[in-house]
Amino acid sequence: MRLLNLLKIAYKAIILNKTRTLLTMLGIIIGVASVIAMLAIGEGSKESIRATISNMGSNMITVRPGSDVRGGVRQGGSEMETLTLKDYHALKEQATLLTYITPQVNGNGQVISGSNNWPSSIFGVNSDYLKIRSTDLQSGSMFTHAEVQSASKVALIGQTVVDNVFPDGNDPVGQMIRFNNIPFKVIGVLEEKGENTFGQDQDDIVLAPYTTVQKRILAIDHLGSIVASAISEEEAPNAVLQVTDILRVQHKITHDDDFHVRSMEELISTFSSTSEMLTILLVAVASISLLIGGIGIMNIMYVSVKERTKEIGLRMAVGGKGSDILMQFLIEAILISITGGFLGVILGLGATFFIEKFLNWPTSVALYSIVISFVVCAVTGIFFGWYPAKKASVLDPITALRYE
Repeated sequence: MRLLNLLKIAYKAIILNKTRTLLTMLGIIIGVASVIAMLAIGEGSKESIRATISNMGSNMITVRPGSDVRGGVRQGGSEMETLTLKDYHALKEQATLLTYITPQVNGNGQVISGSNNWPSSIFGVNSDYLKIRSTDLQSGSMFTHAEVQSASKVALIGQTVVDNVFPDGNDPVGQMIRFNNIPFKVIGVLEEKGENTFGQDQDDIVLAPYTTVQKRILAIDHLGSIVASAISEEEAPNAVLQVTDILRVQHKITHDDDFHVRSMEELISTFSSTSEMLTILLVAVASISLLIGGIGIMNIMYVSVKERTKEIGLRMAVGGKGSDILMQFLIEAILISITGGFLGVILGLGATFFIEKFLNWPTSVALYSIVISFVVCAVTGIFFGWYPAKKASVLDPITALRYE
C-alpha cells in the first residue's frame, strides 16, 4: 500500500509539470531511439552480408594465386601466375571434401549485339560453376563438358547484359553476340540476382568455357583462380586445409605458399566483425544522448527537491520517514526514465521502419536491443535520481519548514 501511495504522489508530481518533464525526457527518448536504430542497422548489415555471401555459394572455397599478403603490398606478375590446370586436376582427383570444382579466368570488355554494346566482364568456367555459386538458369542451358574441351564459342549472359544489348525484348537464347570482337552464341540466360550488399551488380556478367576465354580472349595458359564447393558448411574449414596441403605438395612448397585459400565462412566472419565494430561505434555515440538524458533527470530532480523543500519538511514533521522521501523522489526519477524509454522505443522502431522503407538500408530489430534499452533506462533513473532523492531524505525537518 505504501508503494502504491508513493507511485500516486510521484505520478501527480510529474503531471503537474508536464512540459518540464517532457523536456527532461527528450535526452532519454533520443538516446533510446538512436541506440535501437543503430543496432537495427548493424544487425541488418550483418544479416545482409551473410545472405549475400551465402547467395554466392555458402560452401564455396576460392583458391587464388600469390601469397596471402595483407596491407596492400602489390605482388609481381610471376606471383600471380602460380595456378595452372595441373593444380585444378590435382584437386579434382585428390580432394575428397570437395563436391564441385572449376578453373576460373576472367577479363573485361565490350559485349556487342548489332548496334548495341555494353561494358561487362566475362568469366571462363566449366559446367560445375552454377552449382558452386547456387545459381539457376532463367532460360536455355549450361554449356557441356564437350563444349569446354573443344573451346566452343558459347556463352551465358546475365539480365543486365540482356537488358542493354537486347533492349527490344527479343529472346537472346540462340542469338549471336561479340565480346571484344570474338563471336559467341548465347545458349542461356542466368537467373536475376540484383545487386549484392557491396553494390556490385551480379547480373552484369558473361559466362563462357574457361578454355575459350583462355585461348581466344586472354591468350594465357595460367588460371585466375580455382573455385570449389565443400561437401558441407561444417566441413569447409577442413576442406580449406585439405586443398592447402594438396597444393603445397603440387607446388613443392616448404616455406611460404604461393597461393591462398579462402572459404565463404571466413569472408562472412571478416565482414561481420567489421560491421560489428562500426555498430559498436555508432551505439557508443548514440549512448551519449542517454548520458545527457540522465544528467537532465538529475538536474530536474534537484530542482524538484528545491521547489518542494517545505513539502518534504512537512511530511517529515508529521511522521514521514527518510526512506519514504527517498523512495518518492527515486520513483519519480525512474518513472521519467522508463516513460522516456518507452517513447524512445516507439520512435526508434519508427525510425528503423523509415530507414528500411525510404532509404533502402537493411535493418533488423533484435528483441534484446529493446530489453537492453529498458534496463538502461531503469538503471539511468536509479543512478541519476539517487543522489537528489538521498539529499531530500536527509533534510532537517525544521530547516525545511523554514525554507522560503
